[in-house]
Amino acid sequence: MDTQTTALPLQVCAQLCRRPCYCPGVPPRCPRGSPLVLDGCGCCKICARRLGEPCDFLHVCDQSQGLVCDYSAAPMGRGATCNYTEEGCEVNGRVYRDGEVFQPSCKLQCRCLDGGFTCIPLCQEDIRLPTPDCPYPRRVEVPGKCCPEWICKMQDMPVRGCPYMSPLLPYPCQEWSTEWSACSATCGMGFSTRVSNQNRYCRLETQRRLCMARPCPALPANSEPHQ
Repeated sequence: MDTQTTALPLQVCAQLCRRPCYCPGVPPRCPRGSPLVLDGCGCCKICARRLGEPCDFLHVCDQSQGLVCDYSAAPMGRGATCNYTEEGCEVNGRVYRDGEVFQPSCKLQCRCLDGGFTCIPLCQEDIRLPTPDCPYPRRVEVPGKCCPEWICKMQDMPVRGCPYMSPLLPYPCQEWSTEWSACSATCGMGFSTRVSNQNRYCRLETQRRLCMARPCPALPANSEPHQ
């Protein structure tokens, strides 16, 4: 590190920090989200600088938010700004600190990690199969509640497939299935899968079928192995 840059805070301290301290009689009124803190000299109360705001030795950043004065892009210590000490992540225009847990919606809980983020659902993703007391279950949005809920009321709605009677079941089986997955091979023969209850027992199972996205290109004649 440049010795001139390293010595900069000590030079500024000697120039700005006078003893005894002389501070205004009334502390400043800070904008929302900016707490009152001691200046870099440890003398007077000032408004802590927020993310992206200019800073220097005297005008310190809000350490309660994990901010430090970043001199990395500041020649001779001028033009520094407040930045996070560790790599954060940005979601929907808001920056979160590394390790911070947040909820972008009532249905998700996320954690900022190494510049990215991972999320887990807060709503149950269970599957409810038809039963004698609830032959046509479906999940609906409920006013005032975040997560959808299962109901058994008979209502007009478009459904995939028609209910059918299985000789082994005393009630209609409402057909349910996911979309077929992408083919396992980019060329030539492969297979795709889906989860469906379209079987004689009306039970969820993984089904497979053959697929071919496109034929594989023929190998050039000169690529054949030599005898």
